[in-house]
This record gives sequence, structure tokens and C-alpha cells, in this order.
Amino acid sequence: MRLKTTLPLSAAEKIVDAALQAGRAEDFHPLTVVVLNAGGHLVAAKSEDGSGILRFDVARGKAWGSLGMGVSSRLIRDRLGQRPVFQNALAAASDGKFIPVPGGVLVLDDEGNTIGSVGISGDSSEKDEFCAIQGIRTAGFACEPSDPDPDWRRTSLSDADTDN
Repeated sequence: MRLKTTLPLSAAEKIVDAALQAGRAEDFHPLTVVVLNAGGHLVAAKSEDGSGILRFDVARGKAWGSLGMGVSSRLIRDRLGQRPVFQNALAAASDGKFIPVPGGVLVLDDEGNTIGSVGISGDSSEKDEFCAIQGIRTAGFACEPSDPDPDWRRTSLSDADTDN
């Protein structure tokens, strides 16, 4: 018996490799990329040399949170920034897998259905998100958000949240 997958391994690998390539082209800090299918299961992940050991968990939390809430992790941050009690409740409900900062992006099929999500951690959250969007687009999918934060180039780890 064969099961139909929402996001095949071959597509997830293209997303991961293109996201990492985007980070290298911009000379970003080492990145970790995680791709989940629509059921929240890991399809592919890679960590570049020099990426910290918590980066996988942060990247997965960004992807998981966006998939779980049905919107990008940037939109989650923007909508819930003034609701810390609700953010804490979401973190508890997800067994700590919920990371509400940019870098979690939904992968959409041709009909606009969510078929998975990508989470990246390693540089500023906005730069992580940029790489996720580039990876998804390069693999031939649409995404939410459709465009990176317009100020992504101006962000850096020195002036961004340290939990990116």
C-alpha cells in the first residue's frame, strides 16, 4: 500500500537546499532548516556546520507554530505580541513546540491549500523567513507570507530577538 503525501521528500529536499543556498548567497550565519508536512511530521531537515544545537528545536517550533495556527509565525508574532498569556497557553498546549517569531512559513499548493511548513533558525528571524520563502518559491510552491518582511536586510542578531 502506498500513502499519498502532502509534501514529498523530493520537494522538501529542494526547499531545504534552496533555503540554505539563499542564506549562503547573503552570507548569513549558519542556518538550520526544518520542513514539516501538513500533519506536522518531519519530512526533511539540515543544519549547516556551525549551527547551534538548539537551532533544530527553534526551527521546528517556528514551522510547528505556523502550521498549528494556520498562518506564518510572523503573523502570529504580530497578532499575539500583546497577548502573552495566550502565547504561553499555546506554548503549553504544543508541549513547548510553539515559537512565535518570524521564520515559520506555510507551504501552499496550486489551490492555496496548506501542504506543509518550513521553519528556519540561525540568523535574525526576518532573514530566516527570507530564506524559507526563497526555498519554497524555488521548489515551485506558493507560501504564506508571500513576501519577506520589507526590512529583512536591515535586521541583524545584534538588534533582533535572541530567540530567533
